[in-house]
Amino acid sequence: MRRSKTAPVLLLAPFMLVTALVLKAVFNVIVQSLGYIPVFGLHDITLKYYAEVLKRPEVIQSLFVSLRVSFVSGIFAAAAGTLICAALVRLGRTKGGAVHIVRLPILVPHTVVALFTVALLSQTGLFARIAYAGGIIGDYTEFPSVLYGTGYAGVILAYIWKEAPFIAYFSLALMAGINGTLGEAAENLGATPLRSFIHITLPMSLPAILKGFLIVLVFSFGGYELPLLLGATLPKAFPVYTYIEFLKPDFRLRPYSMAMNGITLMISLLMAVAYAVCMRKLYRKIGGGYEK
Repeated sequence: MRRSKTAPVLLLAPFMLVTALVLKAVFNVIVQSLGYIPVFGLHDITLKYYAEVLKRPEVIQSLFVSLRVSFVSGIFAAAAGTLICAALVRLGRTKGGAVHIVRLPILVPHTVVALFTVALLSQTGLFARIAYAGGIIGDYTEFPSVLYGTGYAGVILAYIWKEAPFIAYFSLALMAGINGTLGEAAENLGATPLRSFIHITLPMSLPAILKGFLIVLVFSFGGYELPLLLGATLPKAFPVYTYIEFLKPDFRLRPYSMAMNGITLMISLLMAVAYAVCMRKLYRKIGGGYEK
């Protein structure tokens, strides 16, 4: 039976439609951030909105907050996810129930994760009650305050719990394949399992781990729900600050919020470029080659 030439197009149609909508939204953000919104009486294309936004101390502060939260949570999520993935591979649990359990946090919405975090880590939460019942603390106020603080510890912990399983699941197939071939060959030649993992399995699994890290990094930088529900009132995370700016009733101020969205877009693109450079160097180092 001859395959229809239109079948690939039909299969790609949903993806192409979503991509077109995303590109249209990005185009609208860029145009409006430059001050061109005719329906609101704004016709001049200018960079003044970017300049004015970047002059605000609170904007710079919120930018650093979001960058810190995204990098700290991303690094710890990548480390924890790699350990989870390695444990699954070593135990031979690359399919079935164990993988489904690891995958559960990925399926939980971020708003629900925020509620779980409050229920567990607040000063009247489950862990505080256990500590009080066990005599570890004499009063609930002695329990460490990790929520709503300027350190954003609650947000970081919530992201780690949510994203570490994602990196583990994202890297599982590659790590299992490498361990089942080159890793076992190294062990047959006398290498210990730990040495085989450190010198063979882990380096060759880094491309998948770094891809997962980039996804987590960009997502947590632009994430809105957890910083809003678990973060400090001041300084606000950059996405929260952007949304508040967007809600201002004077539509002539809309370019300011769009400029902040444009900054988010540019930083995300810079992260992707930095990732591409690192990946090029990594491929050359491990001898995998790199296609330009």
